[in-house]
Amino acid sequence: MGHVELPESEISGPAGLAGAPRPRTASNRPHSKELEQLWSAPTVQRNRSDHRPGPKRRPGRYLPLIICADLLGLGIPAWLVLDTYGQPRAQLAAGAASLVWTGVRAVRGRYADRRSGGFRGALTAPGDWLLLIGVLAVLATVFREPVQPVTAVVALLPGLLVTVAVSTVRHLPWPGRRQRAVHRVLVVGEAPGVDRAVQLLGSRTDHAYTVVAAIPVGTASLSCEAPVPGRLAPAPADDDVTTVLGGAFAQDADLALVVPGPQLSGERLRRLSWGLHDGGLQLSVLSDLSDIAAGRVRPASAAGLTLLHIVPPLRRGPQMALKAAVDRTGAALGLVLLTPLLLLIGAAIRFTSDGPVFHRQIRQGQHNQPFTMWKFRTMVEDAETHKAKLATANENDGPMFKMRRDPRVTRIGRFLRRTSLDELPQLLNVIRGDMSLVGPRPPLPEEVSRYDERELRRLAVRPGLTGLWQVSGRSDLSWQETVSLDLWYVDNWSVATDLGLMARTLRAVTDGRGAY
Repeated sequence: MGHVELPESEISGPAGLAGAPRPRTASNRPHSKELEQLWSAPTVQRNRSDHRPGPKRRPGRYLPLIICADLLGLGIPAWLVLDTYGQPRAQLAAGAASLVWTGVRAVRGRYADRRSGGFRGALTAPGDWLLLIGVLAVLATVFREPVQPVTAVVALLPGLLVTVAVSTVRHLPWPGRRQRAVHRVLVVGEAPGVDRAVQLLGSRTDHAYTVVAAIPVGTASLSCEAPVPGRLAPAPADDDVTTVLGGAFAQDADLALVVPGPQLSGERLRRLSWGLHDGGLQLSVLSDLSDIAAGRVRPASAAGLTLLHIVPPLRRGPQMALKAAVDRTGAALGLVLLTPLLLLIGAAIRFTSDGPVFHRQIRQGQHNQPFTMWKFRTMVEDAETHKAKLATANENDGPMFKMRRDPRVTRIGRFLRRTSLDELPQLLNVIRGDMSLVGPRPPLPEEVSRYDERELRRLAVRPGLTGLWQVSGRSDLSWQETVSLDLWYVDNWSVATDLGLMARTLRAVTDGRGAY
């Protein structure tokens, strides 16, 4: 789900009550001067010492270490290389290069932008490094310093590798690492929208929002189990702000998530945003758009309107070419490095059960094109002939067949499935271009024959050796959850996303949960 946060008001002042008063409409409110003054300047102020503040991010916590890593990671290797090749004033040149490197990174906002960490930061580093080479070339010309281009590139390359490594390590989910700060959310809106928001936020754990209460608009009952500290009137009322602030303070919420609707939009939503920001409560507005990555949303304003430009999914261009290169290079390297393991698995299958080592199966690939997929055989030789008899034991609620205790799986097959080692021969499919390292699960033709229009969109990209389904529960997911994850990937994939999923796959494989 996407959301757009309304701009924060520059006005700061007391607002809100410590409870959740009953809604009162403007039509039945007495219009006395005293009450007008009471509304414009509420007398019950928020005591910030009694309220636990929301999560605070400290983007500069590791900033000195990151800058030191950039300085030393480029400066020390550059000095050693330049000194080895007899470059005059090697120490001074390396020091200047390291300072220029951190300067380039700072000017391009790499130390200020929180998003520059992780795999996103790893992808921005090469561009910064090329700019560094250009700046140093200009400086060498100005100061007439003779430097061999090949020597300079070799001297500067370790600095790039160190920066990429630091950015990547910062992203990895190390054991014992503190989890992200969690926002305590108060959902405000009409009953159907509140129910949907609470249900979706509660069904996933890959976000930093936990619902603590809800304030519906009108008298309709909620189907969700969120506490209801108050309600808003169907029409705009003078106590909209005090009701929401009172509910937020009572439930210790630090974010109001507003679901717009016919009874909560336009001027009413605008005035609510003023009051909530003046009361010190963060505000987010839920968009009707869902399953769109934040990186594809471009906010803009026109004629007083807030516009959301949605960038189309990546289907061509440099990132596609880079993905294809990473796929084939990674698959070829994987086959070479894993050859001893592949031979060992093949021998184990051959000597523990009758039948071939490999299992070939027709699957549907990109644009519904069939291809032959390779796997290590994990079932008895005549497994397909017994599938019809087990149809009633299918534990999946969709067209995909899954059975936790499938009697056709061999003993060695159970181990291979749990560790996902049976999928390794699909590296051959990646090299051939039938599959990608990351993508949706390749379906069987009989499964595709039962797809609807929404499910067919899974075939808009190449199927993958791993994907969101594998790092999010694998066979423990329902069919609709699997489809939703695949569709999110189809519309929002990027090279950075692929790198992140491959790193998370290692953790999922060692865990083995949901694999059978």
